[in-house]
Amino acid sequence: MTSAPPLSGPASEVLNRVFGYSAFRGEQQEIIEHLIDGGDALVLMPTGGGKSLCYQIPSLVREGTGIVISPLIALMQDQVDALRQLGVKAGFLNSTQDVSERRRTEQQFVAGELDMLYVAPEGLGVPSTQRLLDQGKIALFAIDEAHCVSQWGHDFRPDYLNLSMLHERWPDVPRIALTATATSATREEIATRLDLVGARHYTASFDRPNIQYRIVGKQEPKRQLLDLLRTEHPGDAGIVYCLSRASVEKTAEFLVQNGIAALPYHAGLDSGTRARNQSRFLREDGLVMVATIAFGMGIDKPDVRFVAHLDLPKSVEGYYQETGRAGRDGQPSTAWLAYGLQDVVQQRKMIETSDGDFAHRRNLAAHLEAMLALCETVQCRRAQLLAYFGQDSSTAFVPGETGCGNCDTCITPPESWDGTVAAQKLLSTVLRLQRERGQKFGAGQSIDILLGKTTEKITQFRHHELSVFGIGSDLREQDWRGVVRQLLAQGLLAVEGEYGTLALTDASSTVLRRERQVMMRREPERTKAPRARRASNSSTAAPAPDLDPAATALFERLRAWRAAAAKETGVPAYVIFHDATLRQIASTKPGSLAELSTISGVGENKLAKYGQQVLEALTTD
Repeated sequence: MTSAPPLSGPASEVLNRVFGYSAFRGEQQEIIEHLIDGGDALVLMPTGGGKSLCYQIPSLVREGTGIVISPLIALMQDQVDALRQLGVKAGFLNSTQDVSERRRTEQQFVAGELDMLYVAPEGLGVPSTQRLLDQGKIALFAIDEAHCVSQWGHDFRPDYLNLSMLHERWPDVPRIALTATATSATREEIATRLDLVGARHYTASFDRPNIQYRIVGKQEPKRQLLDLLRTEHPGDAGIVYCLSRASVEKTAEFLVQNGIAALPYHAGLDSGTRARNQSRFLREDGLVMVATIAFGMGIDKPDVRFVAHLDLPKSVEGYYQETGRAGRDGQPSTAWLAYGLQDVVQQRKMIETSDGDFAHRRNLAAHLEAMLALCETVQCRRAQLLAYFGQDSSTAFVPGETGCGNCDTCITPPESWDGTVAAQKLLSTVLRLQRERGQKFGAGQSIDILLGKTTEKITQFRHHELSVFGIGSDLREQDWRGVVRQLLAQGLLAVEGEYGTLALTDASSTVLRRERQVMMRREPERTKAPRARRASNSSTAAPAPDLDPAATALFERLRAWRAAAAKETGVPAYVIFHDATLRQIASTKPGSLAELSTISGVGENKLAKYGQQVLEALTTD
């Protein structure tokens, strides 16, 4: 994404005066001007790409109040606080307010005293809210997290289906729908369901070159996670995703016991605990949030240095959305996933036993298969991610290169091996159990048979008498688990029923009859964390500037000042200034308010509010 040259006009003036930036990025300028002129837009832009400016600036330029529809009730206060720090008159309407607070906000809107008003989609469906909006002047409607309208999506919210009424009730008000994650099919669904078929579509690059994508074989996942945090991210803020509430609790407890400041977050916790933990994560440095996918949407914390998954995500969309919460500031960050056989079995079983109809289960299976393909690929992971979203990776990588240079498969290429014979042995075991004994077992029993183990269950069912007993001693148990995992990923093996037993598929016979070769991925041995071998050619990556010792000391002094100011003001530290702004201040050492005003991220209101304090922090020993 390249930077556009500075431009003149009201949008540029607001960008510089309010937000402290000198130029737009990518298609921001075109989107903003289109909306200011009254046009509708559907915008896909990755997390950290500057989506919010696309509706904030038009809301400030156009007459009236910008109405932002957001599903993030728990974060509305923080979003409004951040805008108020910039001098923007912002408010919100949601179920957390008492009667007097709501009435005051409503009066401000009707009187034209608000630049922006946040509302929840369920609140917008209430007739009284609609009558309220009729009493004021609306500049635009911004539908944030627009992928929530997709009924096949990972964040579906039923109230989003009613938002097509915006155009019906207020036909002259421009609308912008925004999301960070959507395939072409999801984009079409968003446009149809929100009545935005005639809107102009903008799709930015999905590439996040500052994020290093890594997927490792699951062995002792909590120990593997602890090693990652201790060796690569000591003291860093990060998010750890787990599939179940119980796993969240156990993982958070494990990290705390091992000296890592960690907090749990899941829907089973009471609302007060969730709010406190979320607030601490946003406001304190170096905390790790261990959570289910109930956490993360709308989190604007820019210095999340890693996102780790201890369980397999259900879809590539979900994985991309979750990992995208790392490195919003453009600094190097890690997306790490521990993945194993049980993940595949569990996900297949969940699909098989889900309550949805056949079409729903087929859609879930397609999402899982795409996620498995990403895990098992021997090619560049970033290229596969971009291809999933319909983007040609050659536009994002260094010319002439086929990989990104900053994912595990590029840095330490895995070997592939001919697993056809191993696949035949495993499939033959499943076949013989079913045909000769009328039995179905999970992966563990089939592997024990192949390894020739004399376990109690082997003896009980006389499986040592099968002709396949012991024929797999050339591979280790973990190798066989990899074989099962990759056969499941390739659709050559299936999981059935409540107990996750293995079964053959229609495609299994092609392997058993030697009509199909089965290539498999062999994980490389790693003794240390991989390092990127080259930089991406994309300008969305913003490497941390090298600070000399004196500048580093200034940077830490500025961070200490910011922490105190944030605590006094009651907002997250990054709302005062981002780390990138503090680094630039520490590096250039401005000596006056005029010089400080040239720093990116220092707008008019923040200069007036904090400028003198920053200058004092620079000169105080």
